[in-house]
Amino acid sequence: MAVYTHVSAEALGEFLTRYDVGDLVSAKGIAEGVENSNYMVDTTKGRYFLTLYEKRVEADDLPYFMALLDHLAAKGLPVPPAIKDRNGVEIQELEERPACLIAFLPGVSLSHPTVAQARAAGEALGRLHVAAADFPLHRENSMGFDSWRPLLDRCGNDLNDIAPGLYDDMRFVLHDIGATWPTDIDRCAIHADLFPDNLLMLGDRVTGLIDFYFACTDFRLYDLAVTHAAWSFDITGAQHFIEIGDALLDGYRQHFDLDAEPYHFNYHFSDLAVGACVRFTLSRAWDWLNTPADALVTRKDPLAFWRRLKAYDPNLAGQLKTFA
Repeated sequence: MAVYTHVSAEALGEFLTRYDVGDLVSAKGIAEGVENSNYMVDTTKGRYFLTLYEKRVEADDLPYFMALLDHLAAKGLPVPPAIKDRNGVEIQELEERPACLIAFLPGVSLSHPTVAQARAAGEALGRLHVAAADFPLHRENSMGFDSWRPLLDRCGNDLNDIAPGLYDDMRFVLHDIGATWPTDIDRCAIHADLFPDNLLMLGDRVTGLIDFYFACTDFRLYDLAVTHAAWSFDITGAQHFIEIGDALLDGYRQHFDLDAEPYHFNYHFSDLAVGACVRFTLSRAWDWLNTPADALVTRKDPLAFWRRLKAYDPNLAGQLKTFA
């Protein structure tokens, strides 16, 4: 996509006068992310990102996201905190949207991560969880387990237009994992969306953890499962790169002993990974069914995450029509 909200050069130049960042040199809408309008902004003093918050990001949640970024930055993590204006304010308004000017981080997002890069990503996620352990604020996971059944019902039988039998299969899977979904394993502030394009790297070195707009309080192990599902497959979800997933887990283990009692990795990880597959299948399906064909948003294939389910629980997948 490009942007949802157009910002003129005049409006952007006026906006920048609130900050001590110099004068506008250039600005370009960038096609990263599907939730917000993003611009790369160059000024006489440096480079920044401008984000206007659209769609799923609630303005009331922004103080949580900004506080988490400030907390992680203070712990030395490579995250992009919002720039404060001359009055110390981070969250602004531009074109009738909440907006933040955000520090620029070097690096590129990955399309085909290597084993070494996956290990570095797992280690970075572990560092994030260590740093977040004493973050005092709480935010419920707006896309967590309790939201999946209502979203499934909102999609309804239209899911069968995506794949025959998908609605009934998703109901079956939710019932199956609901019986063993954990309630008492370790929680902290998590990223909840650490796809390869939300991590910046130079070579094998992590230089940025970005896009914290699904961050929330939830299971550490669920965050690891989301990241594992996002990194360990090709874009279609059909090809499973086992060595990438193993490297990511090895990196994470530098900070957490996954075999220790608080994590119950062997008992819970499969269900949590299936849950990650359900979560992203549902959110992509909702967008697929409700996004006009001529919209700026590029719809993502919902079945790319549904296909991953087979790798995490082949016995469960064997009972589903969509895998027959």
